Amino acid sequence: MAAATSSAAGCGGVAAGEKRGPLGIPEAVFVEDVDSFMKQPGNETADVVLKKLDEQYQKYKFLELNLAQKKRRLKSQIPEIKQTLEILKHMQKKKDSTIPMETRFLLADNLYCKASVPPTDKVCLWLGANVMLEYDIDEAQALLEKNLSTATRNLDLLEEELDFLRDQFTTTEVNMARVYNWDVKRRNKQDPSKNKA
Repeated sequence: MAAATSSAAGCGGVAAGEKRGPLGIPEAVFVEDVDSFMKQPGNETADVVLKKLDEQYQKYKFLELNLAQKKRRLKSQIPEIKQTLEILKHMQKKKDSTIPMETRFLLADNLYCKASVPPTDKVCLWLGANVMLEYDIDEAQALLEKNLSTATRNLDLLEEELDFLRDQFTTTEVNMARVYNWDVKRRNKQDPSKNKA
């Protein structure tokens, strides 16, 4: 790993040419040489550096929380999209039939209602934000397949970004420990009487 070359890169700021994760999250730079790192401008005391590193750590935690929420939302959306696609495929098979399709639909939480659906080539899709649009079955299927591939791709990207964030946690925690230990050693050298106590 490369040593930190700027106080901004090592303490959470964005330095020119800094590496970033897939969603633009800045990479935590490993502090290899703590002595030279602490001599850089902006790193006056260990407390200042630890505070900057802790701020960066908290930013990573906040990002992790947001990405985890997005991941949960996508994980619930994907099965819903797949289920809707299955229903559309079933309706497509039955659209040339003259016999109505018997089904049950969700009326409220844990309350289903029996329905008889006549053969049709139109469906209404709930798009969210109180918007529902009518589509031909083929158009609806194409839209849902596109949404499914986008959701799957986004889920994979989120997984990758969460892995990247876990690496940043580890690097930041190690940097904090190294700076803290450097400060303890420095204070012990300055006051040798504490070592003997």
